Amino acid sequence: IGIICIFGWGAGYADIVKENKLFEHYYQELKIVPEGEFEQFMEAMREPLPATIRITGYKSHAKEILHTLKEKYFKEIQDLEVDGQKIEAPQALSWYPDELAWHTNMSRKILRKSPLLEKFHQAIPPNLLHILVILDMCAAPGSKTAQLIEMLHADMDVPFPEGFVIANDVDNKRCYLLVHQAKRLNSPCIMVVNHDASCMPRLLVEQNGKKDILFYDRVLCDVPCSGDGTMRKNIDVWKKWTTSNSLHLHGLQLRIAVRGVEQLAVGGRMVYSTCSLNPVEDEAVIASLLEKSEGALELVDASADLPGLKYMPGITSWKLMTKEGQWYSDWSEVPTSRHTQIRPTMFPPTDQEKLLSMKLERCMRILPHHQNTGGFFVAVLVKKAPMPWNRRQPKATSFSEGAQAEEPPAEEGDGETPTEGHPCNSNAPENPPEPEAKKDGVCGPPPSKKMKLFGFKEDPFVFLTEDDPVFPPIQAFYDLSPDFPKLNVLTRTHEGKKRHLYMVSKELRNVLLNNSERMKVINTGVKVWSRNNDGEQFGCAFRLAQEGIYTLYPYIRARVINISVEDVKILLTEENPFLSRLGDDAHAQAKKLEMGSIVLRYQPDPNDPSAPQCPIELCGWRGKTSIRAFVPRNERLHYLRMVGVEVFRDKQGKKEGGAAATQEGNTEGQEEPGQEAATEQEGSDTEQNGSSVLGCPHQLAP
Repeated sequence: IGIICIFGWGAGYADIVKENKLFEHYYQELKIVPEGEFEQFMEAMREPLPATIRITGYKSHAKEILHTLKEKYFKEIQDLEVDGQKIEAPQALSWYPDELAWHTNMSRKILRKSPLLEKFHQAIPPNLLHILVILDMCAAPGSKTAQLIEMLHADMDVPFPEGFVIANDVDNKRCYLLVHQAKRLNSPCIMVVNHDASCMPRLLVEQNGKKDILFYDRVLCDVPCSGDGTMRKNIDVWKKWTTSNSLHLHGLQLRIAVRGVEQLAVGGRMVYSTCSLNPVEDEAVIASLLEKSEGALELVDASADLPGLKYMPGITSWKLMTKEGQWYSDWSEVPTSRHTQIRPTMFPPTDQEKLLSMKLERCMRILPHHQNTGGFFVAVLVKKAPMPWNRRQPKATSFSEGAQAEEPPAEEGDGETPTEGHPCNSNAPENPPEPEAKKDGVCGPPPSKKMKLFGFKEDPFVFLTEDDPVFPPIQAFYDLSPDFPKLNVLTRTHEGKKRHLYMVSKELRNVLLNNSERMKVINTGVKVWSRNNDGEQFGCAFRLAQEGIYTLYPYIRARVINISVEDVKILLTEENPFLSRLGDDAHAQAKKLEMGSIVLRYQPDPNDPSAPQCPIELCGWRGKTSIRAFVPRNERLHYLRMVGVEVFRDKQGKKEGGAAATQEGNTEGQEEPGQEAATEQEGSDTEQNGSSVLGCPHQLAP
């Protein structure tokens, strides 16, 4: 759902001196900044990063939020002064699609004093990927993953878009942050997994009755880096920066990049990105990858995909410096004692003809002072042929029709699993990670005894069978259409009553069923139904879940009430409004329905341009005499803004939403629908039925 996110620099670092002589000396020598601009570069690095606004969510809802921002919020803030700083009107980023990203002259510290915006995000790499089957190798905390999901769901009328995103992170705890980010978008096409990206397991899918290796049409390889491009918001980098950081990370970055292109389909694209300005982490990795590929990879010019973005072309000459200040221009100069720290792949290729053929100038380095941003490096690679260490000829095995991929390697060894002679082996770090267990030539998770040392034991993913008795009552109660893909419904338990039902796309079902031993899945699927205690008395034991309503609604043919904008306002601002509070049309529809779970649907009226011009679907409960919307707090606030209702913080700065606005925010332990309170009866206290669901600290303004 459309959510306003910002990224920028926070407070709390005022005492840190923004100075690092080694950093200045290093980048002056490397000449990555155009002549005469170094002082501007350093001045920009010392300034707080301005906030950038990005509107997230499914496209039609995001456009409604954009309309509200442009017509109301942007006009209101442009004449403000905060701490003596005049607030300038936000400007759309020319290179970001559909005006869904805007930059401001406000630091995040200033924005924290405004209740209008919260959270942060970042934007460049996903826009270079055109959505099909995607692997996000180092995905946490999930901002880029979220953008990839949004692109998948550009058309809200398609409940299961073709393609999916597998989002991976090596850190188990960060995977749960990733799950939290992804869940905001309620997609059945995302899977979060927990693996070392440099040894990402190769997955299998069943096609035409046999199992093939899954190759990805797109890979996002946003590798761990020294992060010196983030100094404007991560102020600690000023005192911690040293050239050793890049030297230690180079080998890992290259191994992750190699594993990425191994899993890329022939014809597919991989974006390699860092938030480091250092060529050891940037051009050196790309040059080494191109050299090892022997023509299988091509660096492409992606500037046309980002019109208006200012960047510096990649460099073709650089040198290395140790933390003691010793410079090396070539591998031949490096003493033997340094060979464990400095590797040949960190230097530019010595063959000038080969160097020119790589076209490293097609890489993009974004410098902070050019557009008042952070620092980034981005390179886009296209795979033209199988990697040279693969033993088989190409064969199409990707889900997409347009990309060719590599056939599974021979039984005697995985042709693209690191072996002797593999380009990664010469780049092992000083402290290599624990070796991964291998089974049938597949690089998988560590042995089970190692796995117990970290993370949580995940519940199993159990798909409903064709004859599962839980399904017929659901099918009948909601009159699901015959094409409803019930085999895509799953639970997270083998035993006992099923408490929640989830759905995934058919492609992710294929992946789950064929890789239970190969990967550690943290989360997948979107919740579509939750068990309602005593629900059988209302005709169905399962009520609809708001998280999955946009996935489920296209198949529901019963228990739908069409509502107006005014009905939306009443349902989202009152606790348990009587049925008579609805407009005449909605009231008449509601009276015809028995008690139980319902869909409340707003359909846009093209003749009323002041109303939202996108459909809105809300889960609700038709009670004996009243009606209730079961919508999580954040979505509730989002929809209220869409229909022109503002929610203000009180002077004590209490959070938006209030204690009463927790309906379905966490359904565990709450009163179930149908267990109606005494106030639900005819003639009950109307104050309860007319009270604000958002709580006392807030005023609602139309």
